[in-house]
Amino acid sequence: MIVLVAALLLLGVVLGAVVQIPLPLSLVLAAAIGCWLLIFAVRERTGAQRRSR
Repeated sequence: MIVLVAALLLLGVVLGAVVQIPLPLSLVLAAAIGCWLLIFAVRERTGAQRRSR
């Protein structure tokens, strides 16, 4: 859960700075955060499935 909070906090910082950085860099950072959140979601789902068995 703390990882998700950190990811959202980082996303907020990046979105706040997006006005001051070039668009390609913004897109790279957004993709990196999106991948991080996707990996987190997959790990959480597989962990929940293991616990339920």
